[in-house]
Amino acid sequence: MTRHQAGLGSAGSGPVRTPDAQQRDQRLLCRRVGQSDLGAVREVRHALRELLGASPQAEAADVAELLTSELVTNALVHTGHGAVVTVTVGEAGLRVEVRDFMPTLPTPYVPSSDDGTHGRGLLLVQALADAWGVHEHDRGKVVWFELGDGVARY
Repeated sequence: MTRHQAGLGSAGSGPVRTPDAQQRDQRLLCRRVGQSDLGAVREVRHALRELLGASPQAEAADVAELLTSELVTNALVHTGHGAVVTVTVGEAGLRVEVRDFMPTLPTPYVPSSDDGTHGRGLLLVQALADAWGVHEHDRGKVVWFELGDGVARY
């Protein structure tokens, strides 16, 4: 199993909590963004920063914002539909899920030097996230990533 397929909080990584205790220890953000509403990317970033609050782990928050922006932008630009962004912050870290309504699964794009900054979103997620993946949903897909260490202390 690669690090991108491994989930956070595997067996033996800490105390076992009941689902109720886990939910009390988590903070949640859920936003729906409309089709082609690229201004919503900034709003989601600000809501994420507010959820994370002030912290000495600013670098981890910056990475979380960058990767969230990339996934939301990808969902809006490449699907032609809106998306639902869900962020969960708990003891194990942060998990961001961006659900869109198109069944086509993304593949990391290998950009050429002529592409400018186009096509690097999933490469950034792959490089900076502790884990990431895609799973199909009944009406589309969910692209997600997790960050552990720096964000877990928020």
